[in-house]
Amino acid sequence: MTAPRFDRMGRDCAATVSLSRRTLMTTAGAAALAGALPGPASAQAITPAVIIQTAAGEGVKFDPGALADAARVISRRPFTAQSQDLPAPFNNLNYEQYVGIRALPTAVLWNGENRGFAVEPLHRGFAFANPVSLFAVEDGTIRRIAYDRSRFEFGRVQPPANPGDIGFSGFRVYTTSADGSQREAAIFQGATFFRALASGQNLGCMARTLTLKPADSRGEEFPFFRAFWIERPIAGTGALILHGLFDSESVTGVSRFTLRPGDMTIVDVEVQLFPRVALDHVGLGGMTSTYLFGPQSRRMFGDIRPAVHESDGLQMLNAAGEWVWRPLINHESLQISVFADQNPKGFGLLQRTRDYGAFQDDDQRFELRPSLWVEPLGEWAQGAVNLIEIPNDSEVNDNIIAYWRPRAPIAAGSEFMFALRQYWCWAPPDRPPLATVSSTRTGNAGGGRRRFFVDFTGDALGDADFVKTVKPSLGVRPGAVANVRLSPYPARKVLRVAFDLEPGSEALAELRMLLEADGKAVSETWLYRWTP
Repeated sequence: MTAPRFDRMGRDCAATVSLSRRTLMTTAGAAALAGALPGPASAQAITPAVIIQTAAGEGVKFDPGALADAARVISRRPFTAQSQDLPAPFNNLNYEQYVGIRALPTAVLWNGENRGFAVEPLHRGFAFANPVSLFAVEDGTIRRIAYDRSRFEFGRVQPPANPGDIGFSGFRVYTTSADGSQREAAIFQGATFFRALASGQNLGCMARTLTLKPADSRGEEFPFFRAFWIERPIAGTGALILHGLFDSESVTGVSRFTLRPGDMTIVDVEVQLFPRVALDHVGLGGMTSTYLFGPQSRRMFGDIRPAVHESDGLQMLNAAGEWVWRPLINHESLQISVFADQNPKGFGLLQRTRDYGAFQDDDQRFELRPSLWVEPLGEWAQGAVNLIEIPNDSEVNDNIIAYWRPRAPIAAGSEFMFALRQYWCWAPPDRPPLATVSSTRTGNAGGGRRRFFVDFTGDALGDADFVKTVKPSLGVRPGAVANVRLSPYPARKVLRVAFDLEPGSEALAELRMLLEADGKAVSETWLYRWTP
């Protein structure tokens, strides 16, 4: 089944509640909640957990506005971190031990109910020590999901006899069919991270509900979810709706996710922020991925595989309608690229390489990793797409970060809302109506020069007469380019542009190229940052 299409503002989307229809909370609601809180002898006893239970805990009628009230009240109090203590042996698990712990079928929410979805609570341990409370919303009423040792199998781990209610680390979402088969569709686990995938894919790049101060001299800050409320799915809708409350030193927030898995999995994300302090480096639509090496960036690793990466480029569609492709690179030093814009139309980390032979990895199957494309819902004003490339020597490390950074800071004590639509896909729903970059290769050319082969692919490039009119518009700053050559391959609808970069004594060069015919662009714009 092909994933449905919707316009960028979310019209014709029955499963999504638009921002204009969502109940917006007022300070009066927060005051009412504060008045409903118990009056302990010490105000310190009113923890975020108490506030959450009062607003949206066991037996309470579910109201999304009450979650915003709870976040607002929590944000007005000093931040308190949750304890990550765990009883032995959960506090000292390695990866193999941890992945051997799985919920039994009886612990999987709505398993066997033919609702189209099932939700598996995930155990705490290994790198996932932070506790998360889970609630189910059924018939409009909230039911707390309590941890129960008897509802897990532990593999080779010997669990303690009475660990108590230690909570969960997150949850995994499955789609279910009438014959009882299940397919993993998404996972929410760790900080405010989550991942999704389309049919036939492996889990790959990861989304962030909120990004704070990445690659910042003050140190990155990681908000984390304190609790989730998962609405019992309605059979036949193909949608799962869930809500989360997250917290950090700088900000408290609530989010609403609508998941529609399929050949293209669509996730709508709505977020409301309550900053404790001014947020001057915040990222919207954030995502992370891994790029270790490949033809476009050949640091020597002695690896038997020809390439290792979950994503190979950053795609952008800016407000002017220009399509931009920026190959990812594993530099020797930290690199931050900023692409200024106003009201961007979309951006994302894509995996364009879909050939098994490009990776030849029978275990990781990198060619099956999802591309993640983000489209803002509503206007995002002035700002920039930021790309951070971190030096990396291991494929288990995410070293690529992309996000939208608003130009204007978000004031302390204010309330800020944004919404976006994610496409977890093989290719984004909207594609350049032009030739696209299908390959970037680079290698030594001798004499301190660097040689590039950039292949453009498009239907028009299959016309040998048309290709004769095509010229590359190629520039570099600083440095120079030489020996520019064009090699057309009409049978494959490919035009290769080869050239040499002469950086001289420069330590960085920015390259920009697109194909033109009769003074008009016939390809997307290729950008590349060279460093020694």
